[in-house]
This record gives sequence, structure tokens and C-alpha cells, in this order.
Amino acid sequence: MLPLHLKPLLLATCGLFFPIVGFAADRPSIVLIVADDLGYGDVGFHGSDIQTPNLDQLAATGVSLEQFYVAPMCSPTRAGLMTGRYPLRFGMMRAVIPPQRDFGLDPTETILPEFLRDAGYAHRGIFGKWHLGHAQQKWRPTSQGFTIFEGCLNGAVDYFTQDREGERDWHLNNGTSPRTGYTTDLIGDAAVEFIASIPADEPYFAYVPFTAPHSPFQAKPEDLAKYPDRPEGRVRTFAAMVDSMDQAIGRILKTVEDRTDAANTIVLFMSDNGGVNKVGDNGPQRGAKLTVYQGGIRVAAVARWPAGGIVGGGTSNARIGYIDILPTLLSAIGHHASPRKPIDGVDALAAIRGNATLPDRAWLTYLDQNDDARERFALNHDNYKLVVQRDATDATLSRPAQIELFDISDDPSESNNLANTDAPTLAELNSALENLMKLKSTSQVSRFREGRDGFKAPADWQIPSAARSK
Repeated sequence: MLPLHLKPLLLATCGLFFPIVGFAADRPSIVLIVADDLGYGDVGFHGSDIQTPNLDQLAATGVSLEQFYVAPMCSPTRAGLMTGRYPLRFGMMRAVIPPQRDFGLDPTETILPEFLRDAGYAHRGIFGKWHLGHAQQKWRPTSQGFTIFEGCLNGAVDYFTQDREGERDWHLNNGTSPRTGYTTDLIGDAAVEFIASIPADEPYFAYVPFTAPHSPFQAKPEDLAKYPDRPEGRVRTFAAMVDSMDQAIGRILKTVEDRTDAANTIVLFMSDNGGVNKVGDNGPQRGAKLTVYQGGIRVAAVARWPAGGIVGGGTSNARIGYIDILPTLLSAIGHHASPRKPIDGVDALAAIRGNATLPDRAWLTYLDQNDDARERFALNHDNYKLVVQRDATDATLSRPAQIELFDISDDPSESNNLANTDAPTLAELNSALENLMKLKSTSQVSRFREGRDGFKAPADWQIPSAARSK
């Protein structure tokens, strides 16, 4: 048996070839829906009082992924989702890409729509929030494999005007979109129009990253009126925003179900990170967005694919996450690919179906957004979880400022630190974490607030002519 500290890197070299399992005409369509800052407990199928009937129905007819892991903030999760690789490898793990940053997803990375293009998918749309680079054309969606983009490049756009930093950030491909209204509705409408326009015998990919329920906390009056028992302010508005998103998801799912290829359509839903502290509900878990505790990284997720055997309202307790989506989808469509770079995720298709277990592996989480002095790491393996806070200038873990070890099967709230009582497990996980740290790129997006002073957004977030040739 391989030592634990070698398994993460070995897995990164596996799963590079995805077997052909069917003809192109049989390949499923894919609808990948991402919520923004939705907590594990913010959906009806996890006990929330927020009305999410469409997501509840998706869970009732698909498979709820009860151990689904993401990064603790937006851009890193989206980067790993698109590449199947830990964002630590290519500079996207530290922080989200803020409006003032001239940085983006490296075009040498092969991302999901590019794999799908090579597999013969002619229709590849993104509707919603990109957040993987905006300052240069090479970082924008239509330069990275998507055939159509309607949405925003930044996060936290105004829900009624789509403004960010005083300029409207709502695009149709490389120009401005004429569509106006409430952002969640715009996203739903664009996705519906795209799906409805595709011929029935042609598979498509619809990536639908909603901005909701991320701040700014803004909701439509008719949705706010549904939650009179919630305290006024962010908590009530948040519920209304989730409700509105569920309505948009319902319209998307209805459009899928009205098509003749509905049974052969993969629908995946997930949140990009945990809910915001004191606003979202992360269930019994410790922590929230922007933490490496379970509340920041374990989220609600559902998969459904009737023709592929992912049905029935069951649950999967396999530890699956954002970096597994790419290899899992490539397996599902039968695409034989030889990526230019190692894939960290694994094919989880059989595990979601309940037909197999996933290989033994360690799961890495990293956070370093605003703190100049600290980096935070977490490593999940089997029932155990290691949490380390260290000096950001320390090349190893030799000077940890804080170290915690939890048995999350027994202690889901991460309240009982075993670091001083289980030395063998601590040493094993620490060694695995040191090994994974070797993946860290020397190029990293700057911390979120750097360079904000004096920044002025370009008109309508269009690329200035001087940057178009970069």
C-alpha cells in the first residue's frame, strides 16, 4: 500500500484517459448550475424554511451528494471546477479575482468547454458569473471554449442595474447585453433561451453560475413578502434571493424536461462555497465562507441523469468535490482525452451511482485572501481532518501558528481538537499536506484589497484598446 503522503500526487497522474462508452449521438447534454454563497442548510431538502421546491424536486429525482467539497471562496472553486485541478497549481487558490486585478485563468489550462468542444459539443454556453479574469480578452469565456456568454465578469454586481464599480457589467459575448431586469431572472432567461434553441439531436453544455445569493443583498418585493417571520435585513433578503434563484432553476429544469433528450441530460447543482457567517445556514458544521472548516467547504449538491442511472432520490456519501466534476463528466460522455497537464480530480460516476467506492485520497483546502501573515490549510482524509494556520513566509509547516486535528465522523462541529492526543494520525496527515504544498505555483493572484485605491473601471467593463492585443 502506498504511503498516504504519496497518494494525492499519484491520483493527479491518474484519470487522464476517459474511455469511450457510446457514439456521439448518444452523448448526454449537460446543465451545470452553481449557486453563489449558498450554505449546506439553505435548501429545503436539508431542512431550510426557505422555499426551494425545484431544488427539492431535483434532489427527490436525482442523487444528493452529501459529502461534496469545494474551495472556501468563489474564484478558486470555479477554477477547479473548470480544470479538474487544484487551483493551487496555477495561481488561483489564494483569493477571488477583484475588479482591479489584471489576472485570470491561464489560457494554457484546458478547461471543460474546451474538452467538450473536442468531444463534438457544438453548443457551449455560460450564463451568469464568470469571475475567472476580465482585464484581457484571453481570460474571457469566449476565448476559453464557450460559444456564447451572457452575464457578468466580476462578482457582486448590483442585482437591478448590473453595475460594478460604477459601470454596467452585463455582457453578450464580447459586447454589452441589452437585457435588463433582476440579475437572477436575466440568468435564468438566458439559459432557458439557449437550451430551447438547440436541436433535439445535438448535445449541449449549459453552465449556469448564478450570482445569488451572494451580496449585495437585494431582492424583489414579491419574494421578500414570502418571509415575514424572518428578521428584517440581510437574513430576510437572503431567503428571498435563494427563493428567486430556485424559481429561475425551475424554469431551466422545465425547459430541459420539455425536450425529447430530457432523460439523457445530466443536471448538476452545487454551491461554490459555504454560506456567509450569520446570514447563510451551514447546518451543524463549524465555520462559514472564507474558512477552511466544514461550513466553508462542504455544501449542498445534487446530480441527476436518468439515462445514466442517477435517479431515485437517493444519497451518496462518497467524498466528491469540485475538481472531480470535469473527469466525471468526461467519463459520462465517453470522451477519450489526454490532458496536457495532470488532473487532480477523479471519475466519480460509479460512486454517484452507488456502484463503487472512490480511491483513498487526501482532500486539500487552502485559504489566504486578506491576511498578509497567515495561510490556512485543511486536509481531509477518511474520518480525519487536519487544519493548519502558518506563517505565509514559511516554506514548510515547521512553524505552524495553529494546528488542529478532528475526527469529523464523530465531531462534525470540529470542536474537539485531537492534535495533542493522536500523534500518529497528526504526523501522517501533516506529511501528506507538506507533499501537496509542493504543487503551489509561484504565481498567485494578489490578495483581494491590494490595488483598490484609485481604481476606475473601464466603460461597461469593455477591454480598453491597449489591452486587446495582450
